[in-house]
Amino acid sequence: MVKKAFILTAVLTIAAMLCGCAATITPAVGGLWTDVKGPFAVTGETGYSKVGMSTCNSILGWVAMGDASIKAAMENGGITKIHHVDYHATNMLGVYATLTVIVYGE
Repeated sequence: MVKKAFILTAVLTIAAMLCGCAATITPAVGGLWTDVKGPFAVTGETGYSKVGMSTCNSILGWVAMGDASIKAAMENGGITKIHHVDYHATNMLGVYATLTVIVYGE
C-alpha cells in the first residue's frame, strides 16, 4: 500500500515538473532535456527587417512567469506588420523551462 502511494506520488510529481510554459507549445519534449525551435505562424506579408522577442519562464512546473505573447514580441521589436513567428523552447529536467516567441516583420 505504501509502495503504491509512493509510486503514484512520484509519477504525479514528475508529470507536474514536465508542465510549464514551454511544454504546452512544443511538439517535441525530451524528458531530460529539450532545446527545440519551430514555426508558429506565417502571414502573407513579404519580407522583414525587424525582429522582436518575448519570453516566459517556468520553475519546477509550479511557478511560471513572463509574457511570451506575440503582442509583447511585436512591441519589443517595434513591429506593426508580422511576416512570420517562430518559437524557441528549452526544458532542463522539468526544473527550468523557457519559451521565447520570435516575431519577424516590419
